[in-house]
Amino acid sequence: MKNITHAVIPVAGFGTRMLPLSKSVPKELLPLGNRPAIHYVVAEAIAAGIKHIVLVGHAQKSAIENYFDINAELDTQLRHKGKDELADNLNWLPEDVTVSMIRQGKALGLGHAVLAARPIIGEHDFAVLLPDVVLDPYTTDMSVDNLAFMIDAFANDGHSQILVESVADEDVHKYGIAQLSQASRDINDNTNSNSSFKVAGFVEKPSLADAPSNLAVVGRYVFSNQIFDYLVQTTASVGGEIQLTDAIDALISESGVNVTTMRGDSYDAGDMRSYMQAFIYFAERQLADDK
Repeated sequence: MKNITHAVIPVAGFGTRMLPLSKSVPKELLPLGNRPAIHYVVAEAIAAGIKHIVLVGHAQKSAIENYFDINAELDTQLRHKGKDELADNLNWLPEDVTVSMIRQGKALGLGHAVLAARPIIGEHDFAVLLPDVVLDPYTTDMSVDNLAFMIDAFANDGHSQILVESVADEDVHKYGIAQLSQASRDINDNTNSNSSFKVAGFVEKPSLADAPSNLAVVGRYVFSNQIFDYLVQTTASVGGEIQLTDAIDALISESGVNVTTMRGDSYDAGDMRSYMQAFIYFAERQLADDK
């Protein structure tokens, strides 16, 4: 059994798609209802069994690390006023969960950001969660679905896992699209359930005519530690960045990679239109729960 207890969350991006909201506030701290977006992503990781979360950021993102720290002065004031429940809600991280931050240093792409976490991850296999993608916590069970399912699948067969979801034809050109083998096409039924099967590769933002499927990468990964070795060997490509997809291609050719079909819905909290839709949805769910 390969138990995944570490996760990497890259948070170094400036969030230019979210300007002007993200000019002075990290986009990961923009609210979805009554909590910042990053809260849901970390809570998802914890529900799936993650015990050590590594945030990969830069100097201007210290507010994210502060969010997961204990504000001793605020805690003391709240408890002095008898607001123990509110204080407990602010300090919501389980005692056995650690959140660390390491700086990326240079903006050299997602692959470089993941590699930057290696000094903390060490020899562990690990998950990667992209913070722009928030999975709906109201319609799935985070302790068994999606990331949790991927971790179990990795433990069972040792294949790295990448979460994918079916997208509409008009949206195919926006995403990395999975290329399936014939055997995988035969078992893929595109239903709203978790299912893991082999992937032959990925095509980045293809036209609909060239798309090998309608399964788009969502932003959740479970990797063998071997991915670090491929990232070290990966040369910079488009824009001088080290692409995670290049290392994934190498991993596919050497040891195989599976995709996991997603259950539930996802929101792009790094895109203004999708973010506003997500804010309304989360706020409505929370207001309904408060009645």
